[in-house]
Amino acid sequence: MTSKRLAASLIIAIAALAGFTHWRASVRETAAEAAYPPSGQFVTVDGRRLHYEMKGEGPDLVLIHGASGSLRDLTFSLRDRLTDRYRVIVVDRPGLGHSDPLDDTSLLAQARFIKEGVAQLGVTDPIVLGQSYGGAVALAWALDGGPKALVLVASPSMPWPGKLDIWYRATSNPVGRAVVVPLASAFVPDSYVRSAIDAVFAPDPVPPGYDDFLGTPLTLRRATLAANVTQVNALRAELVTMEPRYPSLTLPVELVHGSADTIVPLQIHSQPLSNLLPNAVLTVIPGAGHMPHHAHVDQVIEAIDRAALR
Repeated sequence: MTSKRLAASLIIAIAALAGFTHWRASVRETAAEAAYPPSGQFVTVDGRRLHYEMKGEGPDLVLIHGASGSLRDLTFSLRDRLTDRYRVIVVDRPGLGHSDPLDDTSLLAQARFIKEGVAQLGVTDPIVLGQSYGGAVALAWALDGGPKALVLVASPSMPWPGKLDIWYRATSNPVGRAVVVPLASAFVPDSYVRSAIDAVFAPDPVPPGYDDFLGTPLTLRRATLAANVTQVNALRAELVTMEPRYPSLTLPVELVHGSADTIVPLQIHSQPLSNLLPNAVLTVIPGAGHMPHHAHVDQVIEAIDRAALR
């Protein structure tokens, strides 16, 4: 075979793979959206839709989920334990769940989008809870002004040593995202997703029914994967700029963190953050992993109630 014929064959094979990948990803996305349609309502901010659920009566409490998730993560174990004494507003962060993506994916842009969206519901002075990446969004919100108190659950807040894992490194540039994201969307098997969820919860168990309730197929849509990796890859640099401003935050802050969290380690994040914030209370849950709002929900609720009283 001549080099020209070999090159032509290779181009045809790549095109065929790209076409099949697009078709398979589209089929999976259509099935995901049919199985997990929007569960709440929408408000529009500058032409972009914010998906939310609102339930309960009392002081306003906004819940912001972490990376690779949606509001479903916070309605599985936590939300309904709070609605007897709070008006709870749970949101999909921009580009995830059923909220539209933003051109500006920064923490501050996300915080302002959520803040302006919930303001349309009459929410102007809430307690804001952020879990994992959502806690970084909550910190950006506080630095921009507005919340009455913060509750940060297993949240990244400080620049960390080392690099992100191979998935984020592979998708840290436009070429990587263009190649890797469609392949993951089309071909990642359910078994891999389940093992990834197990790793996020470890050493705590995954609650029965969590996988199905969460709607993991929604997280594998191409646009959702692209939004998530863009946000996470930018996180460390944003925290570098935020860290010097933390001592200016005088609002009450409750930090809840598991001692066995390997996703967002306590010693790198909440522990040093507690020393920078003038009005912080740190609750360390011995032996807990990255998802205490499921495995240790009582301690998280106690922190919310303390924040409300403070």
